[in-house]
Amino acid sequence: MRYITACRKSLPALVLLAFAGLLVSAEVTAETTARLGADLTPLGAEAAGNAGGTIPPWQGGITQPPEGYQPGMHHPDPFPGDKPLFVITAKNVHEHESHLSPGQIALFHRYPDTFRMPVYPSRRTASLPQRLYERTIANATTATLTEQGNGVLNAAEGIPFPIPQNGLEAVWNHLLRYRGTTLSTAAGQAIPTADGAYVMVRLKEDILWPYHQPGATVSTIDNKLAYFRQEVLSPPRLAGQLLLVYETLNQAAEPRKAWTYNPGQRRVRRAPNVGYDNPGTASDGQRTNDQSDIFNGAPDRYDWTLVGKKELYIPYNSYRLHSDQNRFEDILQPGHLNPDLTRYELHRVWVVEARLKEDMRHIYERRTFFLDEDSWQIAIADQYDGRGEIWRVSEAHTINYYEVPLTWTTATTVYDLQNGRYLVQGLSNEFEPARFDHPLARNRFTTEALRQHGRR
Repeated sequence: MRYITACRKSLPALVLLAFAGLLVSAEVTAETTARLGADLTPLGAEAAGNAGGTIPPWQGGITQPPEGYQPGMHHPDPFPGDKPLFVITAKNVHEHESHLSPGQIALFHRYPDTFRMPVYPSRRTASLPQRLYERTIANATTATLTEQGNGVLNAAEGIPFPIPQNGLEAVWNHLLRYRGTTLSTAAGQAIPTADGAYVMVRLKEDILWPYHQPGATVSTIDNKLAYFRQEVLSPPRLAGQLLLVYETLNQAAEPRKAWTYNPGQRRVRRAPNVGYDNPGTASDGQRTNDQSDIFNGAPDRYDWTLVGKKELYIPYNSYRLHSDQNRFEDILQPGHLNPDLTRYELHRVWVVEARLKEDMRHIYERRTFFLDEDSWQIAIADQYDGRGEIWRVSEAHTINYYEVPLTWTTATTVYDLQNGRYLVQGLSNEFEPARFDHPLARNRFTTEALRQHGRR
């Protein structure tokens, strides 16, 4: 197939920006840290725009909701008058390859007649509460990786490594980015077949983040990054399944722990396989556990390289895709999301390559992650099979949840280039949107609570 040729483009072909001085591991000095909040944003992004003026300077992002917004609403688009600057199609993709990942290029070759990318003006909307900026700057001179890089020490609340020295530090920034003190969703997951047929799976998920609590310290965190609880609400054949996960900050000292409740057995069981490349909940094998949120969990099966920076067209400010004016059937089309509802912008991204260690196993031999410099959200991921060919491409369609504020996904996709299917998580158009900072009691995240809930 034609898309295989595009998939074999290697990272040296990428147009990298001049950040070579940050690619060698070295101690971050106070002098270097002083750049945060000056020529670098508090999270370590370049504050200035690019030379061509196609990426604007960061000026604080969205700092207040647009007029008319009320908490609990689906978030109105702050830029309703924006129109696409141009649309990338299979016919003109060759003109834009320097600003696309190999996986994105492969999507145009896989779906030459239907896949397209409307490119809008770039708006650097990412923002966080002030305390997160302050704690990030404090973390910059204290945070360290564990000896094997499988955990983070001496950090709390904010990004641990705003001036990353290696690939592991960059990916830990993604893992520890702010998503509220708590998070509650009841969103949809669908896996359309090649002809577009799908069944909507609704997953209720609650997360309590000890790491992000105001005033958090190493002691109060107690090595717990997050408590995660998931319940399948529908369809009926899957309803009632429960999952509980304790995600740790130093996974070298204490690996992830997980339990499941099966309504047929009415028992809580340890679930040691909730992680790595084991299939995700109700995913029909179309995503691995560590592909939720593009990447999550322990990074120990890969060698990580911080390649550099690149200007890339990534999903951003995806308010139209988020809108409750759209039905799921409007969004889900054969092969890919409805391009009329997507929005891409040119942003600088960190490029991080993960290569499977020789003594480890995983279905993805190599993965390339493209991290938005303003939020540390992985925006695009290209995943390669054992033959070195791109197998799956992930995209994170983000918005600024301006009531908090924070940048996070409204939908994530995993496109399978081989079987023509794709998986989408996080759809809330016909449901209520995600809620942040909603009180969640610690005792909700226990095996006994799982057992009592399942037996009601």
